[in-house]
Amino acid sequence: MGQHLRVSELVPGVFIVDEVADADSRIRIWLRASSARSCCPGCGTTSTRVHSRDARQLADLPLSGKLVRLVVWARRFHFDAVLCPRRIFAERFDNGVLLPWSRRTSRLDQIIHHLGLALGGRPAARFAQRLMLLVSNNTLLRVIRRRGRPPFIPPAVIGIDDWARRRNQRYGTLICDLERRQAIALLPDREPATAQAWLTGQPQINIVARDRGGGYALVAAKALPAATQVADRRHLMENASRAFIDAVSTSMRQIRAAVGISTINPDLLTAAERIQYEGYLHREETNAAVLELAKAGGGDDQGYCSPHRPQPRSGPARHARAALGCLPHPRELSGAVPALARRAVGGGATQWSRALAAARIPQFPWQPQGRYGMGHTPSGG
Repeated sequence: MGQHLRVSELVPGVFIVDEVADADSRIRIWLRASSARSCCPGCGTTSTRVHSRDARQLADLPLSGKLVRLVVWARRFHFDAVLCPRRIFAERFDNGVLLPWSRRTSRLDQIIHHLGLALGGRPAARFAQRLMLLVSNNTLLRVIRRRGRPPFIPPAVIGIDDWARRRNQRYGTLICDLERRQAIALLPDREPATAQAWLTGQPQINIVARDRGGGYALVAAKALPAATQVADRRHLMENASRAFIDAVSTSMRQIRAAVGISTINPDLLTAAERIQYEGYLHREETNAAVLELAKAGGGDDQGYCSPHRPQPRSGPARHARAALGCLPHPRELSGAVPALARRAVGGGATQWSRALAAARIPQFPWQPQGRYGMGHTPSGG
């Protein structure tokens, strides 16, 4: 025989289901406590004298794509204990079922708490809407603050490094418990005095993992002289990887020649490597074209080496012009500018232009105007 699902199995065991109403988008369940007595929250003494009943509406986990609303008939009890100042108190339930003054069940509140810890405010609120949990970002943050932080456990093995509040502007210090794999302190800056003050208050630390810089090494040596300092694995792997890639990159031509591979198969490259390889091919084609144009010019003023052409900025093109006796780039004449300026003293823009023409220096509209720019008379001789 098939088993039928009972509504009482969907609610916590301390309640009895009185009525169920199934609407189009919401399920409403009326509940009452299964116990006939309740304990005073002040002294813990039980009472069975019911004063009145109030309906508490609670949000619960969704069911079959519908919102679930629990209506709990919470009782108020008379209390006649001599030593307790309370005379009437509201019915209390187990904290694992329903917290005092709460508008949600404990199981729903726990899911909201985990969502807030994992995603934060607004992202968790958007994800909660997809799960049919009607909470706002402020509610998620309030739940996290209300539950508070777990008790601080003094660490024995820590990792210390800096972190960026705003890259290249503001930095702080991050301290992690490596045994529990969690952050335990965020210092407002990365000053040695701030980190030293925090480490001095934790004398039980015996291992400090840090980067290979000297700042945190000096701080740890002063604050924890008996602690062992080690280089953390991330910085070691990052430095070793960077050194290996640099060594391979500078010797790539020799490596290809040694293994007998003159060309690279782009199908074997990753997306990032393919972009670098295409840039390399483009640079090689450009350099080859520049060298061919330089040879075709032959030093003629109307050809590639004409002083009226924009000066090349790339390395191969500049070297090709130098090999063919062409004029250098204007930026390479910064040392000759004072001597040219002395020749143009007192003559203004006209004399300056004649001095440039005598030195065969091309004049372009985009040429940067420095201290001895066009039309400026230097003050010194």
